[in-house]
Amino acid sequence: MVVLLTVVGIVLFVLGLLFSIAWHELGHLSTAKMFGIKCTEYMVGFGKTLWSFRRGGTEYGIKAVPLGGYVRMVGMLPPARRTDDTGAKKMSRWRAMAEDAREASYIEFAPEDQDRQFYQRAPWKRIIVMLAGPGMNVILAAVLLAVLFMGIGVPQQNTTVAQVTECIAPAEMAEIQDCDDDRTDPTPAAEAGILPGDRIVSVDGRSTPDWHTANQAIRTSLGSTPFEIERDGETLRIDVDIVEHELPARDDDSEIVYTVDENGDQVYDEQGRRVPSMETVGFLGIVFDTEHTRLGPAESAAEMGNMLVGVGEALINLPSKVPDVFAAAFLGEQRTEDSPVGIVGISRIGGEIMSQGLPVIDTAAIMLQILAGVNLFLFAFNMVPILPLDGGHIAGAIWESIKRNVARLFKKDDPGPVDVALLTPVAYVVVACFLLFSAVLLVADLVNPVRLFG
Repeated sequence: MVVLLTVVGIVLFVLGLLFSIAWHELGHLSTAKMFGIKCTEYMVGFGKTLWSFRRGGTEYGIKAVPLGGYVRMVGMLPPARRTDDTGAKKMSRWRAMAEDAREASYIEFAPEDQDRQFYQRAPWKRIIVMLAGPGMNVILAAVLLAVLFMGIGVPQQNTTVAQVTECIAPAEMAEIQDCDDDRTDPTPAAEAGILPGDRIVSVDGRSTPDWHTANQAIRTSLGSTPFEIERDGETLRIDVDIVEHELPARDDDSEIVYTVDENGDQVYDEQGRRVPSMETVGFLGIVFDTEHTRLGPAESAAEMGNMLVGVGEALINLPSKVPDVFAAAFLGEQRTEDSPVGIVGISRIGGEIMSQGLPVIDTAAIMLQILAGVNLFLFAFNMVPILPLDGGHIAGAIWESIKRNVARLFKKDDPGPVDVALLTPVAYVVVACFLLFSAVLLVADLVNPVRLFG
């Protein structure tokens, strides 16, 4: 059954990724056709075509390597400018690469396409066409997160006791094997008779309307402490002998504080998980219950903004992660929980989530959040202003608009379209780096995958 659930999770994630790619390319296709640009291909994936059909002058299909997708538009690169020194100088290798790319972009050019080329459209139209792809990923992420935040809700702990820990082990014991062990003591909660289902109303006279205040009150208490407990509709007063115990440190917002080394870098354990800082605080011995709380539109938008900021930070830090991924793939180093993952890795995570046997609502929430995060990453990554990414074409159109407006302001001749073909060698380097990193990620995801559940 676990194997079946794992396979189902992998398949669901692969389908989600393919849909995200197809949705992205649909943004390019629809806006290009809206502005009269001829599109010859709409493909999900690269490499050999597995399945396709043709309609309205466009071939739609799926290719073998699901590392992205593309829409082939006529006239993506403007024609070369004519010069008076034709044949006078030997063409540089850089220029030759640009001209080869330009020639390849006109292979499918037909006479009737003369006025349907991408470069002929106004810069603002080209910006819309290239922005539409990443924009579609933002829209999809917003829909997924709206379902998550406003439909399912986010898990938040409350003041109800879900579980009472029976015993506490001394520091010299790595873990509790049996509560009948003479070296263990009953937890304050078990000794005081607190039961699952009890709701903590106050601690030491301090009202605890939410988990945050209840948790802080317990951690700052010591010795005999009066508790008000609501049980079966009745309010009970119980004295609890709070003891000191070493627990993960938390900040003022009750978020766990993680250990960093002298360089400010995160410290990880043998399983690749971040190591929390520890502190000695008051200990009760309970696990608070968790409920799904639905957020409003403004709160959901704020959460999405936080996720987008986090994705941006992850993208900026991506180059610094390359050595760690390489070490995990080929040198046997531990893969950390915040390591980048490829398509294989993210699909394997989907299978891992599905195989845990979590409640359906929790499984759906995790899957939705990860898939939304993938779409936000696709948006941020494609907006990087480097060819062949969408951001590179957007930057070219913006620069062309600036040049033309400046020329118009000073009543000079129109400088014409910006020749992005001259940046073809840069695009080749970017593609080569992307393919190389994808290959390293593939190896790491296969031999040393990121595991969310240990």
